[in-house]
Amino acid sequence: MSKSNLNIRFYLRTNHVNKDGTCAIMVRITANGERTVFSTKLSADPNSWDADTNSVKGKSKADKELNRTHDDMSSSIRSHYYELERYEASVAAEKVRNSFLGITARTESLMQLFREYMDEYASLAGIGKSKATVQKYVRCYRRVQEFLKAKYSLSDIPLVEIGHKFITDLECYLRTVSQCNENTTAKFLQTFKMIIVRARNNGYIKGDPFANYKIRLKRVDRGYLTEDELKMLRETPIPSKRVAQVRDVFLFACYT
Repeated sequence: MSKSNLNIRFYLRTNHVNKDGTCAIMVRITANGERTVFSTKLSADPNSWDADTNSVKGKSKADKELNRTHDDMSSSIRSHYYELERYEASVAAEKVRNSFLGITARTESLMQLFREYMDEYASLAGIGKSKATVQKYVRCYRRVQEFLKAKYSLSDIPLVEIGHKFITDLECYLRTVSQCNENTTAKFLQTFKMIIVRARNNGYIKGDPFANYKIRLKRVDRGYLTEDELKMLRETPIPSKRVAQVRDVFLFACYT
């Protein structure tokens, strides 16, 4: 998103003059075509205000300090805008104002929650969770990360912005760009759904993005092993006693 989408302008509220003859300095934020206005809690003499530069014209220490305060506020507003821009495709002016004023509630994000989920699984690897399951979430995380970058040019997104369309767009991306087959796509979506379930359980989102969406797994005929393949499997030395037992159980099932 370009800097031209954000404009910050300071001006005097000349329709209301304070008892000391000064007027309140207001700031107008324009972001992506939307506007919002709020008071800076500062004031200035209308006779010393330069509307072209949005600053006071005086050279006194107080005037210079006031202009420095404006510059600091402008830099801070821009910082809040660019921070919001990391997670949202289109940042509203009101959100920038609220963030600057410190009244924005913390927004839980998808990839942040995903990382927390993976960290928990990784800490349980070999205890209650298998390493294969951990890797399953890692692969899904990477696919979703690629999707966010390709579709929205974002590294993360607020959970509250994930809806039914996000799911269908992700499915389309997996099938086309990632070239995953039907079952691989379904398995990625099953894994991703666990993150959404966690978000709902924690109260981060109210609705269910997967409502009215059915994950479809296609039945695959895996065929069968030939007599020669069974013989090869039966006669192949397996150093691990546990794996050998699994092999024997499998062979028993094949012959019964």
